[in-house]
Amino acid sequence: MENKVKFFNTLTRKVETIIPNEDGKIGMYTCGPTVYHFAHIGNLRSYIMEDVLEKTLRFAGYDVKRVMNITDVGHLSSDADTGEDKMLKGAKRENKTVMEIAKFYTDAFFSDCNKLNIKRPDVVEPATNCIGEFIHMVETLLEKGYAYIAGENVYFDTSKLKDYYVFSSQSEKELMVGVRDDVEEDENKKNKSDFVLWFTKSKFDNQELKWDSPWGVGYPGWHIECSGISIKHLGEYMDIHCGGVDNIFPHHTNEIAQSEAYLGHKWCNYWFHVHHLNDKSGKMSKSKGEFLTVSLLEEKGYNPLVYRMFCLQSHYRKPLEFSYEVMDNVAAAYNKLVKRISGLKDEGVVDEAAFKIWRDKFEDAIVNDMNTSMGITVIYDMLKADINDKTKLALIESFDYVLSLDLLKAAAAVADGTDNSGEGANVDAELEAYILAMIEERKAAKKEKNFARADEIRNELLEKGIALEDTREGVKWKLV
Repeated sequence: MENKVKFFNTLTRKVETIIPNEDGKIGMYTCGPTVYHFAHIGNLRSYIMEDVLEKTLRFAGYDVKRVMNITDVGHLSSDADTGEDKMLKGAKRENKTVMEIAKFYTDAFFSDCNKLNIKRPDVVEPATNCIGEFIHMVETLLEKGYAYIAGENVYFDTSKLKDYYVFSSQSEKELMVGVRDDVEEDENKKNKSDFVLWFTKSKFDNQELKWDSPWGVGYPGWHIECSGISIKHLGEYMDIHCGGVDNIFPHHTNEIAQSEAYLGHKWCNYWFHVHHLNDKSGKMSKSKGEFLTVSLLEEKGYNPLVYRMFCLQSHYRKPLEFSYEVMDNVAAAYNKLVKRISGLKDEGVVDEAAFKIWRDKFEDAIVNDMNTSMGITVIYDMLKADINDKTKLALIESFDYVLSLDLLKAAAAVADGTDNSGEGANVDAELEAYILAMIEERKAAKKEKNFARADEIRNELLEKGIALEDTREGVKWKLV
């Protein structure tokens, strides 16, 4: 098979063609969420683009195994191995157990992924399932002399490496600017770049999740989790490791350090990083401004796939600035594209020669450093081309395997009139009058703050097969 998918490898700082390991399969690892809160749309930009990468590889004919961890223990509120465990912080906030928090927000994360058409990885592994693997790795690192015990915690000794800062030639001081939170000095460390492999209860006595270990009762550090889970499921050699640019240092730097010290050889060949989503005030996060989630976008009337299209119209290596004005423009473009597709007739036969020409154009765009914007442009150009509708529909289905914008599904809804406020829907006048009357009654109930009645009306309509959607343009309904 011709090797043709290429992207920017952060490790070598150049665009490289992906060459799989000897078995011909692509082992791909994604840093999963820390499930202490909802994912904001900045987090989800990375997962969207990683999803596109996986689907691009499959589109190009590769056999892919993708693994994702769930961080349900050990991720601290500071990258300096200080501060409170984020999971414990979430449990305190909501007066629940850590595992209740983990279950709720894991489910919420995958619900958001479903709304954004992000494929579930082949393997999803919570960190709490792999404590034995983490302990074994730490024991091996101690035996090899790459780790030491201090203050009852186990630390990785970065001074034992020839090159700790593998992702950059920047100085140690410059790299520390990339740390997301305030850095507190840990007096137990031999070197300030050392990091914790295993915490004991001596440091966080109120930690809810703790396990017996050779070094005392405690829990793993955040960095060891990704190394342990990826090696468990992908073996000693991995092809692609993914994450946001904020993971480069220290998380991915530390992963490489401990994994290669443990294994005794190079671990991962290609590193794929997605840039930040910003708003006008800077990088988007959970701690400032309006907490932008998929659910909030839905409340404001946006189809989650409009946000996916918003991300696809920009390159993954460029910062992307979010605004509702831009989202409105993308929504209009998405609806216009869907309407154009809805007019295509599913008749005749596919022109195989034309199909290959346009599929090759799309593939050339998408395999060339993930040029998703050009991939969308190919759709517009193809729709204007002098080929029959059957071929166009087949091409859209093929392209949408990668883009995952539900273009044919949305177009079918337009064609049968079920995506709008009732105009053109296949219902009789009496039913439409009833629906509109109920919508008005619900509107009046909400104005009077009688939200219980408003919910009753929504449920009554849903029982009759009519779903309501509150949008920026008003209430819309559709048959379900």
